[in-house]
Amino acid sequence: MSDDLVGLLRHAATAWPDKDALVFDATGERLTFADVADRVETLAGSLHALGVRRSDRVAVMLDNRPEFPLLWLALARLGAVLVPVNTNYRELDGEHVLAHSGARFAVAGEQFAELLRTIAPKTSVERVLTPAELPEGSEPPPYEPAPELPTNIQYTSGTTGAPKGCVLPHSYWTTLAGGLVSHFPNIGADDMILTAQPFHYIDPQWNVALGLASGATLVVLDRFHPSTFWEKVREYGVTWFYCLGLMPTLLLRMPPSDADRHHKVRAVSASAIPKNLHADLERRWGAPWFEAFGMTETGGDIRMYPGDHDDTVGTGCLGRPAPCREVMIADDLGRPVPRGQDGELLVRGVGLMHGYHDDPEATAAAFRGGWFRTGDIARMDEQGLVYYVGRTKDMIRRSGENIVADEVERALALHPAVRTAAVLGVRDDLRGEEVKALVVLTEGHDITPDELAEHCGTKLAYFKVPRYWAFVDSLPLTASERIAKGELRKAGADTPEGSYDRVEQRWR
Repeated sequence: MSDDLVGLLRHAATAWPDKDALVFDATGERLTFADVADRVETLAGSLHALGVRRSDRVAVMLDNRPEFPLLWLALARLGAVLVPVNTNYRELDGEHVLAHSGARFAVAGEQFAELLRTIAPKTSVERVLTPAELPEGSEPPPYEPAPELPTNIQYTSGTTGAPKGCVLPHSYWTTLAGGLVSHFPNIGADDMILTAQPFHYIDPQWNVALGLASGATLVVLDRFHPSTFWEKVREYGVTWFYCLGLMPTLLLRMPPSDADRHHKVRAVSASAIPKNLHADLERRWGAPWFEAFGMTETGGDIRMYPGDHDDTVGTGCLGRPAPCREVMIADDLGRPVPRGQDGELLVRGVGLMHGYHDDPEATAAAFRGGWFRTGDIARMDEQGLVYYVGRTKDMIRRSGENIVADEVERALALHPAVRTAAVLGVRDDLRGEEVKALVVLTEGHDITPDELAEHCGTKLAYFKVPRYWAFVDSLPLTASERIAKGELRKAGADTPEGSYDRVEQRWR
């Protein structure tokens, strides 16, 4: 298998020229592997005529339409770098990405072009164009990429602080895709795979690379719709897909159907499968769900394999290191801890990010002796299986006790009245921190904070039960369908104001 995206595309166009490579559900557009290769060459010529040269950075703000993956591959064909812009961004966060990345040009959908043209004068962007406004070009100049050269400056979801730009090389994508072809789930040309995340996030991009590496057809949904997701899976004969964040929970909350098991899915890969729902997910749809762990900075790091699956359902086990990955559980000084003991999860191997763009301090802090510090707490058992515990930055310290916010959130999710919840630490002069829960109620349910506290008390140690409670209509999400706690903190949600104080029995 090629170790760069351009090589993957060339091989796919030769091996499976007339096979569908990309199917866009919203528009019905279908592109064969030969179509993709031809359109990438044409786009590369247009970008070159615009003035895009090697190492130039080009911002792209598009929804899930063919031009996004085609532009990505065309930029790689020229040796230029894609800067995906979150389609939910507005003036301030959009300006940060454009300015920080040093993008020369921007390509935007009609609905986003005016925003970027307003931002552009404050940045290095010379021109903002829609795909239809790209100039006609001739054959692009020859270029042979290398695996270590960058293809993306991929900005993190920004759960804390300003988003950081991860510099991702060709090898990031080929390592991730190659591992899914040569090892479980062994994606091949007979597979139909699907993505429902926005293209500015890494998942659809590595799904494109996976399709090129395997010959599988990739179905692209406009976005994730819980009510129709499995209908699309059945309609297209999908055999494998990846999901993450709240998606499994939201799918399970859809009304059961007689058609639930009428599909061709042989396996589902997912990140952060709720432990208490894992068995329910498998029972309902009759397909095994396999945990997978990775980050924007590192790609695919840990995954569950079939031999370990049956014994670990509902345990929160992440699995074993993926191909080309090593994993270590370390103490605060970066030393390995004994098996069974909690510590920080460190990873290293081929195809990690080069570092954070224009941020040497953050890059130095992220790497320790060649190991990437994930910021996650985990443990490894005697068999080498890795178990997720929580985030180091999402740990609440109350009266000397460490409380993992994720654990409290999972306990809350067990109550039928709770649709989703976020748990934060609130500064407290006496105890250091107190626990606060922000709860989105399931439609049609009503419950008091004291009743929820009583529920938590049956699931958790007393000191983990939140003191402060707030009911909210919704919680902000990152592109990876995780709760954006950085936004909550910036909005002042980590204070007692506007919440019910269980100790004082009053609303503050």
